[in-house]
Amino acid sequence: MTETAARTAVPADLAAVPAELAAAPAGPDPALAAPAAASADLAGTDAPTARRDFGMLWAGQSLSLLGDQFMVIGLPLLAVTVLGVSAARAALLPFALFLPFLLLGLPAGAILDRLRRRPVLIACDSVQLASYLTIAVLATLHLLPFWLLMVLVGVCGCATVFFQVAYSSFLPTLFCEQRSLQRGNARLFFSESVSRSVGPMLAGPLIQLAGLVVGVFANVGTFAFSVLTLLGIRNREEPPRAPQREPGWLVRDMREGLRFVARHPLLAPVFACGCVYVLFLSMIDAILVLYCGQVLHLNAAATGLVVGAAALGFPVGNVASTRLADRLGMPRTLVLGASVSVTGIVLMAVAGSAGSAVGLVAGSVLHGMGEGAFGPTSLTLRQTVSPAGLLGRVNSVQRFLLWGTVPVGALVASVSITLVGLRGAIWIGALGTVLCLPLLLRRGILADLRGGRALPAGP
Repeated sequence: MTETAARTAVPADLAAVPAELAAAPAGPDPALAAPAAASADLAGTDAPTARRDFGMLWAGQSLSLLGDQFMVIGLPLLAVTVLGVSAARAALLPFALFLPFLLLGLPAGAILDRLRRRPVLIACDSVQLASYLTIAVLATLHLLPFWLLMVLVGVCGCATVFFQVAYSSFLPTLFCEQRSLQRGNARLFFSESVSRSVGPMLAGPLIQLAGLVVGVFANVGTFAFSVLTLLGIRNREEPPRAPQREPGWLVRDMREGLRFVARHPLLAPVFACGCVYVLFLSMIDAILVLYCGQVLHLNAAATGLVVGAAALGFPVGNVASTRLADRLGMPRTLVLGASVSVTGIVLMAVAGSAGSAVGLVAGSVLHGMGEGAFGPTSLTLRQTVSPAGLLGRVNSVQRFLLWGTVPVGALVASVSITLVGLRGAIWIGALGTVLCLPLLLRRGILADLRGGRALPAGP
């Protein structure tokens, strides 16, 4: 399942997963027998300034996520209308943004486990601020060639990789209690969900009234605000106790992270589930706009409603996730969230075959509710069961597998459309997401469903 915005060891038949994962022993590592809270350094109390610092982090990231939505609309239009490139070349911009996740996803975790997270967050936001400011200024002066735009977007992608891994690992330095951690993650996911629905509604009119370059400048402003809020965080992390660097340390550390995930009875099923889910969901994302227009003959406004409907369900799932985790425990909440999300996606395919736009919207909202509950709970699970010295690498494995699967899903969608058309391709994507459920219902997750608590329901 995705965390986005946002939003996996696995069986041998999951080709998208590195061989290191598939080859790892199936049994749990003896180190995992320690209590989950202790292994994640969550046995203490929250930092004295935790609430204030989280408020700063939440405010900065909420506005920054809103600015990201400006770029979802603004960058492709900037390339086509201001730079005069073709739509096919403009479509390469997401490739430039996501390629670093495949190239840097695993090394980023190994590197960040040796660094304090807050300075990395500040540096990454500063790099993105400078890159988007350069884009805005050069575009205003009509001095921005497309190749330089691609390079600058790629630089932003590299900064995003390190930011996302550090960001996912930072909250446990503020919150040591599991319930506080779950609540904080839910609030951050809520902001992401709201930005995905409100962002395009604000970006469109602003770009229409003030121009594309103003939209880029607005995004620069959100990064500046985010840097200021990160600088305002008072809590200071302890320096990580990493072993001395020696030849081959990077590869060794990456293998250690992969091995930990592959052997963990809870993380392995969750990562496998997410990898397969994102693969087929990416197919649907690549198909849905074309499907609404060419198969259902919906106009642009109706298509936008269908595509954006999932964002209406995400906040509901985000808000409910904390209460569900308290009542059911995290493993059962994950199963419930995944089941609801997959049900919504299959309902979308059924509604599409029946020609029902209302059914498509209902299925999309249901899918958003399930994913909205799954996302923050899976992040809290990673933060809770991973040792502090491995958390960056665990998060990097998740980003590498899930975000790296997005371009693969788009490629599979293209092949499917060629072979079976849009009607058949959307069914392949919908039914493919169902395959994530048996991958989730294994090992520690299955043990919890059978009555043996794999993880406490709360503190």
